[in-house]
Amino acid sequence: MAGNRTSRREFLKRAGAAGAGLAFQRLAQPLFAEAPARDRPNILLMIADDWQWPHAGVYGDKAVKTPNFDRLAREGALFSHSFCAAPTCTASRAALLTGQAPHRLGEGANLYSTLRASFQVYPDLLEAAGYAVGMSGKGWGPGPIEGSGRTRNPAGPDFTNFKEFLKSVPSDKPFCFWFGSHFPHRNYEPGSGQKNGLRPGDVKVPPFLPDTPEVRADILDYLWEVQQFDRQCGAVLQNLALSGRSGNTLVVMTSDNGMPFPRAKANLYEAGTHMPLAMRWPARIKAGRTLDTLVSHTDLAPSFLDAAGLKAPPEMTGRSLLGLLAGGQPPDRDFIVTERERHVNCRAGSLSYPARAVRTKDFLYIRNFRPDLWPAGDPKMWVAVGDFGDIDTSPSKTLLLNRREDPDIRPFFDLATAKRPTEELFDIRRDPWCLKNVAQDSDFAGARKDLAEELKQWMETTSDPRAEQPTDDRWDRSAYHGVLGEWVIPKPSQ
Repeated sequence: MAGNRTSRREFLKRAGAAGAGLAFQRLAQPLFAEAPARDRPNILLMIADDWQWPHAGVYGDKAVKTPNFDRLAREGALFSHSFCAAPTCTASRAALLTGQAPHRLGEGANLYSTLRASFQVYPDLLEAAGYAVGMSGKGWGPGPIEGSGRTRNPAGPDFTNFKEFLKSVPSDKPFCFWFGSHFPHRNYEPGSGQKNGLRPGDVKVPPFLPDTPEVRADILDYLWEVQQFDRQCGAVLQNLALSGRSGNTLVVMTSDNGMPFPRAKANLYEAGTHMPLAMRWPARIKAGRTLDTLVSHTDLAPSFLDAAGLKAPPEMTGRSLLGLLAGGQPPDRDFIVTERERHVNCRAGSLSYPARAVRTKDFLYIRNFRPDLWPAGDPKMWVAVGDFGDIDTSPSKTLLLNRREDPDIRPFFDLATAKRPTEELFDIRRDPWCLKNVAQDSDFAGARKDLAEELKQWMETTSDPRAEQPTDDRWDRSAYHGVLGEWVIPKPSQ
């Protein structure tokens, strides 16, 4: 970490003096400005719902087939260290659209919240610059548009599918389209994975889950839905090719947060925030590159604006990746920050579980601001989902709950549900699945201190309310617009 610390701290000092927005504006300057419309690329984002790294063939997962994601990676750039801003749908998608850290978005940091119109989103900015804009499937959300000051989803006006959208776009006009799949969000058809040819023996059960037939089958059903997302993206890409616009289209394929399993989704561990990401733009991106630069989903909005020849608004905390994709220098950073507030409403008093995390190539440092609370929700259902409601209902969760007294299962139950200390530190080099907290280990005292300071400075620089008041309760007081009990999301074909 020491190599870039001086320049980074000088940047943070400048940001504090000049204002965070101005500092990030300097970092987000486009490679070109006022580009002619004919030179501006089309922007196509394809985003899954609860798909996690490394569950793709190109990442080495033999249990799942993702030919379209793999193809994009071969024809463009594959990222090995890409992270969502928050491991929960609404906040993650809001951060991607605004290019801002979730804590800057008011109640938008919570699941089932609103994203106020005062927060600019890249589709609106591109539309104002002459782009045709549209979306299909799951856009920003879940949460209501009513009361936000918006008249449509922040991802754009809704179309039946990408093919219908393309029919509305003039041939001389660039477009920006968001395809949001509902795959692989639960619920799953039990046994669908194995029924469709996926093999239990190919599954690599992550070590934070028990290796049982029930868990393997549950993972297979999840992977089958990953394949359905990939199939949908294949149809979108086919329509793009038929339109003759592939050559000058920046295509991005990724996900919003980790897989819906215990200790994954809604957690700041690797399984909650580490995302698949491939980007292709034949006109500008050299094919076949694998990039290990630390990137955040907040980088996508300034990258899209940069590609269109527009300056990113000063409030964006993300940084354009265009220089990196064109073969230049990566953004001047050696860490990214992830965070969470309230996921589902599953704690008495509608309380959040606030946490922030710093991820470097070597370490993951997490600050839990309310260690007195249950990280996965109260043991008994409060409002939503069920006992330990931040964990989606599933066969894997049921197994942990029903067999929690089994000595073979209890350690996994505790990993998912037990209260956590204020500080957690994981040596990603030796512990990639974040099983052993070394925050109190003297051998890691220096790393813990440095990362705690990095996080503190980041929070101050980006105007995080918890920088000055760790117990700030604004997110607890925000309305929860979710349904009671459990919810099922329909998954129409694209």
